[in-house]
Amino acid sequence: MRLRRLLIALMTLVLVAPASASAEDFDPSTEFKLKDWVPIHLGPLDLSINRAVVYLLLGAALTCLLGIGLMRWRLGDKPGRRQTVGELIYDIAQTQVAETGLPTKAIGLWFPYCATIMLFIFVVNLLGFLPLPFTGETYHHVPVWGIYAATSQISVTLTLAAMTFIFTHIEGIRFNGPIKYFRSWIPEVPKAILPLIVPIEVLSQLMRLISLSVRLYANMLAGHILILTMIGLIFIIHSWPYRALGLPAAFIFYIFEVVIVVTIQAFIFAALSAIYIGSAIEPEH
Repeated sequence: MRLRRLLIALMTLVLVAPASASAEDFDPSTEFKLKDWVPIHLGPLDLSINRAVVYLLLGAALTCLLGIGLMRWRLGDKPGRRQTVGELIYDIAQTQVAETGLPTKAIGLWFPYCATIMLFIFVVNLLGFLPLPFTGETYHHVPVWGIYAATSQISVTLTLAAMTFIFTHIEGIRFNGPIKYFRSWIPEVPKAILPLIVPIEVLSQLMRLISLSVRLYANMLAGHILILTMIGLIFIIHSWPYRALGLPAAFIFYIFEVVIVVTIQAFIFAALSAIYIGSAIEPEH
């Protein structure tokens, strides 16, 4: 209990530390502006390393370590707590994601992708709520700690969604052939209304890309803005007791995001990826 209270106290101090004490300077949106730490420009292509890139690299490394540590390292017939957690994650990825959305003939091929994308997004989302010294700012030459989610950038979530989008159509063509696959987009309707139906069906395919990326992006962005805004009220509102309401509200939003949103968004993204790929492999019509 003492350790838990100490961690909560430290977390509170860290969350408050990066906030500006000036009401005029406080703007939660500035936390999501990316600055190039290592500029890398190849013609029109910007490959600069910024805070989002660092979080993605850290998330990828931790995902690999988590997968190996929970599901590959020192497994036994009598699972301990570590192995039990690994088996639980594996079971969710298999039964609730892969087997629900993928046809039987494609589970062996696409289960690794669905499980990896679920675990990776979960880790990156969770990193977004752990105070880390990657704000790019210093206070008396000491790095300022803060919270930031790489998945609160639309470019990150759009790239993840584009992977699923591309894999979906590649598999649809590979399993069905291009003519049969693209014909499956069009429902059985009179030929007279095909000029109206075809653009709608093509647009619905593109909307999958947008909805998949925006859902994750919007949830993570909104959660962080709410937390930062509640913390900012401490410095903007100067009258008591209203000033003291900011920190408890921020803590409530913080717990809600960590316990519910982080996990749910990773699961939904992986589940929809499996459904989209599975529906392309075995079209309904």
